[in-house]
Amino acid sequence: MAKLIYAAITSLDGYVEDADGNFDWAAPDEEVHTFVNALERPIGTYLYGRRMYETMRYWETATDQSPATRDYAAIWRSAEKVVYSRTLQAVTSAKTRIWRSFDADAVQLLKESSAADISVGGAELAAQALESALVDEIHLFLNPVIVGGGKRALPHHLQLALELVDEHRFAGGVVHLHYQVKN
Repeated sequence: MAKLIYAAITSLDGYVEDADGNFDWAAPDEEVHTFVNALERPIGTYLYGRRMYETMRYWETATDQSPATRDYAAIWRSAEKVVYSRTLQAVTSAKTRIWRSFDADAVQLLKESSAADISVGGAELAAQALESALVDEIHLFLNPVIVGGGKRALPHHLQLALELVDEHRFAGGVVHLHYQVKN
């Protein structure tokens, strides 16, 4: 069975974007991006909310990038994508389909039938997957910045037992924490 993995780049105080919706502080440097690529390479399907998809579809046509970002673009293009949206009428990237609402049973079936792991992207969609006990692993990339508020990486009311599997420090001050969800 495939694993469902939630990965997020966060501020030290746990936000994926600040109170104004900015996340420019989260742009990974080459070292972090290369590490992310290694984590993303086995992903066969990305699950996105509409806003995350609109941000990520940049990778469909990205060309003028560093070696790490060119590699990521190829990884992203090769994966299937599912966009959860009630309003989006059409997608503009290959290998992409729209599902109108989050359905825990459908995601469980996807996990059971997928040969490759699945990633859930976006804090709100990830919260639904976490609350439905579908997430198997959490990867947090903590950035050396405090933003004081905004969109939380993890739901504030959720309680989960986690096991630290790995950690990695980067030269620029980012710390990667890899947790397995205990069932």
